[in-house]
Amino acid sequence: MCAVEKTIKEFLISLGLERNYSENTVKAYNSDLAQFGEFLRQQLGQQKVSVREINRLAIRHFLGALHLEDYNSRSILRKLTAIRSFCRYACQRGLLEYNPATHLMPMRWEKKLPTFLDVAQAAKVMDLPDRQTVLGLRDWAILEMLYGTGIRLMELVGLNLSVLDLVGEVIKVRGKGKKERIVPLGSKAVESLRVYLSRRKELMGKGRVSSRPAVFLNYRGERISGRSVRRIVTGYLQQVSEEAHLSPHVLRHSFATHMLDAGADLRAVKELLGHASLSSTQIYTHVTVERLREVYKQAHPRA
Repeated sequence: MCAVEKTIKEFLISLGLERNYSENTVKAYNSDLAQFGEFLRQQLGQQKVSVREINRLAIRHFLGALHLEDYNSRSILRKLTAIRSFCRYACQRGLLEYNPATHLMPMRWEKKLPTFLDVAQAAKVMDLPDRQTVLGLRDWAILEMLYGTGIRLMELVGLNLSVLDLVGEVIKVRGKGKKERIVPLGSKAVESLRVYLSRRKELMGKGRVSSRPAVFLNYRGERISGRSVRRIVTGYLQQVSEEAHLSPHVLRHSFATHMLDAGADLRAVKELLGHASLSSTQIYTHVTVERLREVYKQAHPRA
């Protein structure tokens, strides 16, 4: 008998080593599959469950239980995706004869449009950090980088000095699946980086040697964490917007929306964002259309 728990661990290792999934994606799969495994143990009343006991009915019961616990449809769909991927792996290993999750239809949900700042709000956020202190200069550079390049939070955290080309005004970013892309830097991002880096040495003496390649350091001189960046950026965003649940991703959304509003090609924005497919980028065209519709309703006498 090949236990579900053991096979999940092997599957997660394969995601990182063979398929180059990001650390965050592997963690999400781990959480979702661990929840599914625990559900199976409770349903069957067994401490160990064989992979062969996973079937379509068991997965349906799990999805139903999630509904009863008021999980939203997006979370349920994510968990179903993890189970489907795990079962595909089990089939490849010969532990299942077929993938029981293949024919389960993903649930539909109303696609929520991303939250973004308008141009004036974005400009105001950039002016908030105290540029008299090294930490304020760091925060300014973080904000300019997130809004000026559209890179993801963990892409920013992982930046090393070696990927910066301030003369050529570009950076090399390692995104999801460890794929690299070249992203241009705007004049404001270059300016903020130059000023911050001129004083970055004030933080370096406090940290470990291993953190010295990192572009962005915390007050201890160590590579700044994603949690710290999220807290810092959210604090600034809350000063200019009353929207709830703000995160650094708002600046990425704002970058894409403002680019498309200004006439940028959709495929070019896709490449800048590091999206695998055009459909992921098209959500921002819906944002633009929705805003135009609101303007039309407010302004046109026949609306």
